Amino acid sequence: MKIRQNLRHFATKKALTMPVIGDIATEKMVDLHVRIFGERADPDHRDEREAHMAAFFECTFDTYLAALDAGFPEAEAREITHIQANFDFYNHGWTEMMEFPADELEAHYERYEEFFERYDIDIANPLGEFRTIEIPDAPATLEKLDNPEHPHAEGGFADDVYVEDETGEVNVGGVDEPEDVDVNAAPGLQDVDEETA
Repeated sequence: MKIRQNLRHFATKKALTMPVIGDIATEKMVDLHVRIFGERADPDHRDEREAHMAAFFECTFDTYLAALDAGFPEAEAREITHIQANFDFYNHGWTEMMEFPADELEAHYERYEEFFERYDIDIANPLGEFRTIEIPDAPATLEKLDNPEHPHAEGGFADDVYVEDETGEVNVGGVDEPEDVDVNAAPGLQDVDEETA
């Protein structure tokens, strides 16, 4: 999959792994992802999907932390959660929201198969053991699977994680993590006092 990576992603990683601030960061990131993917949704179905997405994305942040704990670098840990989301989009026929084409689902699964199997994650069950809260139902548009359209998908990146840096250059595997990251660079966490949190 092709993803972006910059200082904000490393600041978010730091925030998500901190006591107290981690909960705030999760809430901000859930809101951000609901907005971003909501904007990609068919406008006629956007509102009815939001509660489902919010709960689903909340669970994926536990996946992100587990992937970091398992030794995955930031880019791969984040990619794992995006793959989970794309499994869910596919299962609902929300093809217009997918980040890679449906015919690459299996290839993305296989790259992280060992991790996914450890937590009972598969295409049909994208959260596996990370489904720790109730996920509200949302109407499916399964008819879109017959002739899927992926206006936001980029194909051809299923064999590895491809990272676009701030200069627009695309590299395999991600960029080196900066040594001193300010948590205030994370979205929604400006003016957070790390000493008292």
